[in-house]
Parts: sequence; structure tokens; C-alpha cells
Amino acid sequence: MKNALILTVAAAALALSGCGSNTDTPAETTTVTGGETAAPAAAAPPSAMLASSTIAANLGTSPDHKSLAAALTQAGLTQTLSGAGPFTLFAPTDAAFAQVPPVTRDGWMRPAQKDVLAGVLKYHVVPGKLTAADLAAKIAEGGGKAVLKTVDGQDLIAMKSGDAILLTSASGNKATVTQADFGQSNGVVHVVDAVLVPNM
Repeated sequence: MKNALILTVAAAALALSGCGSNTDTPAETTTVTGGETAAPAAAAPPSAMLASSTIAANLGTSPDHKSLAAALTQAGLTQTLSGAGPFTLFAPTDAAFAQVPPVTRDGWMRPAQKDVLAGVLKYHVVPGKLTAADLAAKIAEGGGKAVLKTVDGQDLIAMKSGDAILLTSASGNKATVTQADFGQSNGVVHVVDAVLVPNM
């Protein structure tokens, strides 16, 4: 009985100490400037991405990008993102995919919609390696706005929103880069909080 009470008190103390850490700076602000900056692995799982691995390989092991990895496989794009590149990928998280209405999301994953899904995914890929600093420079050169050409030739608009980079799709929806500069052997990954929808 005494041991059980000690264990209960210890568990409560651990739970309370976890609550107290809520006043720390959010993971988004500690990692927005670069994947190499120190952030707890639990707070920023993509930081486990290996610079020696390809974009496709890293997405396949990322706990926050299961939906994206599955979509890339379904669309037949895994091999592309395993290639030499370099590529800049704006990678929506699982939470970002969860914001897409289920009917649309499930429809994209049907074999008959493979081309539509591929179009959506390619809209998140820009040829070349563009770091957050490169994007900021392009935005400054463009007077506050940079027009990026995706691999399928569509325009993707990048702007600054405070310290963050805000992306606006051709269809008008927006995504914010929440974590930037995860170096890959064939490019760079920036984590975004929404799925960007191109003109279809």
C-alpha cells in the first residue's frame, strides 16, 4: 500500500512538472529558422530527418508525415523524391491533411484520381534547394512577394508574415512554414500547416 502511494505521488509530480513546461517557447518559433537549431525531438519530430537521406526516405520515417508519405506512394511520386533533385518540398503534416474535408481527401486517394493527387503533391515541390534565407531574399527582391514556380509550372506565392513565411496557392488557400530548413541529400524540406491546392 505504501509503495502504491509513493508511485502515485511520483506519477502526479511528473505530470505536474510536464504542465509547468507550457510556458516555454513553442516548438514552431525555435525551429522556424533552421532544422539544426536545438528543439526537443518530441516537440519537433521532423528534426530526426537525416541530411544523408532523401526526401522520400525521411518522409517515410517521419511520425508527422504519414499522410504525405502515403499520398506520395499512391501518386507514384516516391521515386521522384528519391532522385537527385535538388528539390524544395513544402511538407504538410498529418494535421494539415486532417483539415482537408474527408470526402476530398479520400477521393484523392482513389486510383482513378491518381493524376489529381499527383497534381496536388507536385504543387508542394519547387525545383532547386531554397532555404528559408533564400526564400526571404526572394521575397525582399520582389518587394514583399516572391513567385515560386512549382515542378508542374504553376505559381506559388511566398510572403513574410511576421517572422514566418506564408504561402498562398493558386486557388487562394494559405499555409505557413512552421519549421524550416531540414536538409536532405536531395534538397530541403520546410514543414507547413496546410495542404496547398493548385488550379485544377
